[in-house]
Amino acid sequence: MKFKIFLGAVILLVLSLAGVAAPLRAVATTSILGDVVRQVAGELVDLAVLFPPDTDPHTFEPTPQEAALLSRADVVFVCGAGLEAALEPLLGLARRVVSVSEGIPLRSFADGRVDPHVWLDPNNVAVWAENIAAALAKLDPEHADDYRGRAAAYRRKLEELDAWIRREVEKVPEERRILVVDHLALGYFAARYGFRQAAAILPGFSTLAEPSARELAALEDKIRELAVPAIFVAHTTTSPLVERVAVDTGVRVVRLYVGALSGPEGPAPTYLDLMRQLVSSIVAALGGEDAG
Repeated sequence: MKFKIFLGAVILLVLSLAGVAAPLRAVATTSILGDVVRQVAGELVDLAVLFPPDTDPHTFEPTPQEAALLSRADVVFVCGAGLEAALEPLLGLARRVVSVSEGIPLRSFADGRVDPHVWLDPNNVAVWAENIAAALAKLDPEHADDYRGRAAAYRRKLEELDAWIRREVEKVPEERRILVVDHLALGYFAARYGFRQAAAILPGFSTLAEPSARELAALEDKIRELAVPAIFVAHTTTSPLVERVAVDTGVRVVRLYVGALSGPEGPAPTYLDLMRQLVSSIVAALGGEDAG
């Protein structure tokens, strides 16, 4: 490790002496955001991702090494909308922090808190791409056209994804478009594609919350009343309450990639893959005709 650090320092010194600018050093908080930054930045930016794949962003705890990473970066990209609230003391170490959700109309929960899960609507991720391109162009104007061109190309892919999701959702009759979830993460998705997020096992927007016994009993009664076939759960959720509710109500658990990508060999190594996995799983579980 020490040799690699020394070698990196030597390379940076040689580049500076040769008059060649070193690439920008950027950090993205979540694996999903990291993928979007890569789509816009390409090979022009040295990018590190703070939260590894398969990591719940609500439960991540940074190490001193990750704090040092933030302090060395030229720019730190955060999802914003309150998702990284626990990181705010560390984000003060960064030279520049860019909240990629700026300009997105934000939803609120019943208690008034902002829903941070904006990426579950691809149209919001298109805003991310534009914000990322603008930030990188400002820091690296020599490659501004490259960043903007890549953002535009990625936006076209997101538009294609949005159209595909609409076609898939049409397979589910409107009366079946009811989502019972582990935590309230699918609000933007539900609003965009005509679903109702009817109930959550874990109260609030975080997987850290726990319901009372009375709340849990009321939830199980509601699930029976709704007669839904499945509970949709983030693949990183570990609460034993999920399985308990499933057993008590007789519905099955469907795990979705929601807040984090999988590893490269998994079913959701990119944001586009994540959304396809999420949509295909929901449509199949709700009895969509010709699902898949």
